[in-house]
Amino acid sequence: MVNPWLARFAGAPALVAPHMRDRFEASLTALAARFDTELAAQQDGGDDFWTELGPYASRRLRPYNVVNGILELPVRGVLLHGFPYQFLDWATGYEYIWKAFDRGLGDDAVKGIALIIDSPGGMVAGNFDLVDRMFAARGIKPVRAYASEYAYSAAYSIASAADSITLPRTGDVGSIGVVTTHLDVSKAYEEIGFKVTFIFAGKHKVDGNAYEPLPDDVKASIQADIDYLYGIFVDTVARNRGLDPNTVRATEANTFRADEALEAGLADFVGPLDNALADFAADLTNPAGDDTVSDQKATVTVASVKADHPDVATALINEGREAAQATAKTTTETAVATALTAERGRVAKLDGFARTYGGNANALKIIDGAKADGSKPEDVAMQLIESGASAAAGVVAGMEGDDAGATGARPAGLGGTPAAAQTPDGWSAEWKGSDKLQAEFPTEGAYVAFKKDEQRRKGGR
Repeated sequence: MVNPWLARFAGAPALVAPHMRDRFEASLTALAARFDTELAAQQDGGDDFWTELGPYASRRLRPYNVVNGILELPVRGVLLHGFPYQFLDWATGYEYIWKAFDRGLGDDAVKGIALIIDSPGGMVAGNFDLVDRMFAARGIKPVRAYASEYAYSAAYSIASAADSITLPRTGDVGSIGVVTTHLDVSKAYEEIGFKVTFIFAGKHKVDGNAYEPLPDDVKASIQADIDYLYGIFVDTVARNRGLDPNTVRATEANTFRADEALEAGLADFVGPLDNALADFAADLTNPAGDDTVSDQKATVTVASVKADHPDVATALINEGREAAQATAKTTTETAVATALTAERGRVAKLDGFARTYGGNANALKIIDGAKADGSKPEDVAMQLIESGASAAAGVVAGMEGDDAGATGARPAGLGGTPAAAQTPDGWSAEWKGSDKLQAEFPTEGAYVAFKKDEQRRKGGR
């Protein structure tokens, strides 16, 4: 069964952050599964927007919560047109947002409005009209937006209408762009033997259908629509945030974490939601009655320091840059020293292999290649065994059996003296009890494999 909420976005321009696709689809799936059940719980509805669903459903689907004189207006989940409700963390309708916002403006108990936002974005339809109405109401009451944690695309459009935007250190805002998709299933249908034939009137009646490749002129037409909507979005944010439209376009629909958002002019303050709401409540009780952050609780931001104290900002930036460079230098030097020590150890083990395998040309070729490509000694040991070089090394070791120095540097079994152990457990014990074996065979497994290979070759003679 097709999800009716997800289907609203099919082939239509959208104000969403594509990297939030999983949350977007999960929210609409949950909405489709639960919403009708919730709506059915309405009882004895009243005759206006706030009472027509009955007491229970109204509280659940059209929340209106005033705390410490602040209307906490949720803007959560996917943002929808033609959906006059707010449903958990999954979806919020533009009509609901305006109804709650407008009610708050006229409610004497409401001293300020907080837009509590956590959304991947939503529909184009209805968004810009809502934001225009909210912007037109600026100055009637203080309005602050809080990204908790994300305010992307359609949600950022709404946030920009507020007097200020605050987000936590881990928050993200932005994605000022418009997107749509075209699905071409013609190849798939051809492979399963289906063919769709349109019978229509009007040249553009079936433009953009999914059953044939998208023609260049149709793609250009769709792109023109996207560009037009993008222009509205850019101009809306520029107006609301007091930015040059070119500055907004320069974001290229990117998303910005807290520090980047301050730098780009897309946010004003950074701080936890609870603290920010407490500051808002305190400011609303300020006898001066203005909507500025009080001197006692002023939030210092990169932008405010640059504006008010440019010399201090420059000094702090230079100090931070120098500290970062010093830390990076120390870290780099430590990493280089560690790497050099490890490399010397690796090469020393490979040199030990070269001594063990004497003048065997094949073995020396393998070892020289390992030195160049950074192979691990344990991998090289196995490669030498598998190549047959070990048998040749045993012959060389036998020929040099009278050389006490050479014999002392060789593992038992390589020279003329056979190893006492004849089983894997015995070979393991030999390796564990011999510093010389451990120096020449980097792992117990490598030595055991070598002994197995030696035993197999002896048995085949």
